Amino acid sequence: MPSVLLTDSISLELGALEPWPSDVKLYQPYEVEQILLQDQANSLAVQVFLRMCGLEFQVEMRSNAEHMSPSGKLPFIKCGAFVVADLDPVVSFVSNKGINLTDHLDAAQKADMRAYMSLANNILGNAELYISWCDETVLNEVTGPRYGSVYSWPLNTLLTWRKQKQVAKKLTALGWITKTLDEVYEDVDHCCNALSERLGNHLYFFNDRCTELDAVVFGHVFTLLTTPLPDNRLASIVRSYPNLVEACQFLEKTYFQKPTAKTTDDDSDNFD
Repeated sequence: MPSVLLTDSISLELGALEPWPSDVKLYQPYEVEQILLQDQANSLAVQVFLRMCGLEFQVEMRSNAEHMSPSGKLPFIKCGAFVVADLDPVVSFVSNKGINLTDHLDAAQKADMRAYMSLANNILGNAELYISWCDETVLNEVTGPRYGSVYSWPLNTLLTWRKQKQVAKKLTALGWITKTLDEVYEDVDHCCNALSERLGNHLYFFNDRCTELDAVVFGHVFTLLTTPLPDNRLASIVRSYPNLVEACQFLEKTYFQKPTAKTTDDDSDNFD
């Protein structure tokens, strides 16, 4: 049976007819030498979400994962005949199987959660893109070499140039391309401050139980803390909010020591 890209609610409902398979695979670029800030954050968010739900999956690292994804978004999972890319569609797909992390929230809390998820993704996600592709030092020393590492010359240079133009177009539409580095760091600080205030002295954002917001914030915070960059100001900003760091460490210890995922490397461009 051919794979189906889930793009709407009808397709999502179709996936609910089948139980969660034991051979689900999550596809992402190579972690050590290739993956970039935003893709790493997004992949970690999906991984920890699936772990929070107690769902088994296997991480498949592919050099061409971005081009394997029908939507171009990363990460994506293959679950039976369905291919689901990005966190929100994965959450909907899982929810339609009767598994969700928000049953304990009322309508107001769910709206609040979505607002904070949007804040984290819009600020931290865009900052990750900006730092990776608009900061000349990071672009030349980190992004370019990593993005093009799996391709030979001149393809590595051409693909990196094309990706840079795509990101610049997106950031232009979002009003980020004209920001200065200092403005980006200030936005990140304000975002972390808002998240820190919402978290307070808890380990989870809502009712001491995990939600998708915890997964999103974990992905960004862990990535910003652990990714070496020529300028460590992003990590320094995050470290200035100890409760975010503590919650990140707690989630790493709690959910990444459970045997719910395996990791394999494969350079093939198919799903089998």
